[in-house]
Amino acid sequence: MCGIAGFYNKEGHCIDEGIKWERVLWKMGNVQKHRGPDDEGQYLDEKCGMAHVRLSIIDISNGHQPMTRYINGRKCTIVYNGEIYNMHELREQLMYSGVVFETFSDTEVILAGYMKYGIAFIDRLNGIFSFAIRDYMDDRLILVRDRIGVKPLFYVDTGKSIVFSSEIKGIFEYPGIKPEINMETMQIVIGLGPAKPVDSGVFKNVRELEPGHMIIIENNKCNDYAYWKLISQPHEDDYEVTVAKTQWLIRDSVKRQMISDVPVCTFLSGGVDSSLVTAICSLELQKRGERLDTFSFDFIGNDKYFKANSFQPTQDRPYVDMVKDYWHTNHTYLFCNSDEQIENLYNAVDARDLPCMADVESSMLHFCNKVAKKNKVVLTGECADEIFGGYPWFWKEEMLNADTFPWAMDISARKQWLRDDYGETLDIEGYIEKQYRLSLEKTPLLRGEGETESRRRKAAYLNLNWFMMTLLNRMDRTSMYSGLEARVPFADHRIVEYIWNVPWEMKCHGDNNEHIVKGLMRDAGKGLLPKEVLYRKKSPYPKTYNPEYERKLYEIVMDITADKNAPVNMVYDRNKIMKSADAKSDYGKPWYGQLMAGPQLLAYIIQIDYWLNKYRLDPGTIK
Repeated sequence: MCGIAGFYNKEGHCIDEGIKWERVLWKMGNVQKHRGPDDEGQYLDEKCGMAHVRLSIIDISNGHQPMTRYINGRKCTIVYNGEIYNMHELREQLMYSGVVFETFSDTEVILAGYMKYGIAFIDRLNGIFSFAIRDYMDDRLILVRDRIGVKPLFYVDTGKSIVFSSEIKGIFEYPGIKPEINMETMQIVIGLGPAKPVDSGVFKNVRELEPGHMIIIENNKCNDYAYWKLISQPHEDDYEVTVAKTQWLIRDSVKRQMISDVPVCTFLSGGVDSSLVTAICSLELQKRGERLDTFSFDFIGNDKYFKANSFQPTQDRPYVDMVKDYWHTNHTYLFCNSDEQIENLYNAVDARDLPCMADVESSMLHFCNKVAKKNKVVLTGECADEIFGGYPWFWKEEMLNADTFPWAMDISARKQWLRDDYGETLDIEGYIEKQYRLSLEKTPLLRGEGETESRRRKAAYLNLNWFMMTLLNRMDRTSMYSGLEARVPFADHRIVEYIWNVPWEMKCHGDNNEHIVKGLMRDAGKGLLPKEVLYRKKSPYPKTYNPEYERKLYEIVMDITADKNAPVNMVYDRNKIMKSADAKSDYGKPWYGQLMAGPQLLAYIIQIDYWLNKYRLDPGTIK
């Protein structure tokens, strides 16, 4: 896993402007050095520059990038971030067709495959990736992002050049491109954040390449193409066949994603998702006589302050213990205290380049940093809920039928502390409505499907493109900030394609006509886990219940807003914060998903203020 950056001058001759472009490339890569601390490289020609920082996972000795190859007089160069999980099959196929390889890296597989078969070779890739290929013969640059969007790729079109980077910060190292905001920036941050439109980089003029898309820059033009999209069609398998196929897909995905020249580990929360991934990994390693490293997360004080609720009915520790004992894993319990959570609120913004999921993200950053000291590659249980229908908005009628994003149905909590004039300027409701409608219009519906199933399909599409993308962004930035490669087996595009068309009655299948959330996935996991874990009720990522954390957040917000020059004061009203936080009325109401309520809103304001200061942004100048 790595970081990439670069530029392509559509008009040519980028080196005749008197700028030391090698230094520019170094800066674009170096600012992302956390993504690739093991190696770095740059490439420059008369039109194109590429930078790469490398976290060595596959073919550690020979995988240096940028990588250039000459085949039959043709020359191409690639910079690539990701992993190709079917690289061995592809490599054998290419060798059979006459390709001679110089390395054992998946980077060369992509490059050789492109040079042999052209753009169509992308359809053969199973993996997570973003890459850029400079094709000299056709005089073009191609930018590609994986189907689900696990790996990021941002870009700016300056008119003369396309500038790209794995993280937004890399783009801001390019001469003439500076952090700017506009009305839409603040509408996203205040009204939708930590979510964002899938093609938006939030900053003015910064875009993100959509999942399953490629950009081809040639003949002074920049064209965006979708090479993959979901297709809705009738599901023709009966339940037994559906379970068998789902079981095979999950196991095959996990086994493929264990490919590595360094040891792999797993995050183990004790929930069914991470536990299934852990079980399959452990089974495979035991065949080799090896033992799996697993890690679980919790917060100092939760043993004392935890209170069960409908979202988090139980603590994780007992279920973690069941799984680690069942599979005899080498387990490590990791903890985070209030001060560490608060400190990492700022680091999380540095990692994401944006305000993000508050302490849900800062704690993950803390834990990834701890795991990275022992392992380089981790497999997680992320994305199962979005794909298999694990959230309440898939079945709770009032949420399923909500005419807005179901994880943020009530925006009153977001608005309660806004300055009156600023809230009126933003028109949050209108912006949310616009984005919601645009997303619904893109949903691939199935002709003849009933109204309820159609609503579920729309909810699933919103989840994949909004809620899941937020979690994937969190996982990528928090892990890569510490030089840890996180893999998400449930986000295998084959699983997404198959489960997309499985009807709800199968997804939540249970005995005696009983509906069980993610029943299909649980049935596919039979024999791998203790029954108590396999059928455990969903409990999301843990958060702290320690009142000390909330008190400290409030004090920080009061200190920030006491400074009349603080940019966040142009957005939020200090008196409103004081009154509602003291009254505790609707202050604790969830405003994003299941975990982000009152304390997280305080933490989010801290992140917004830090972000505005870091990039010297003035929210009063939006237009």
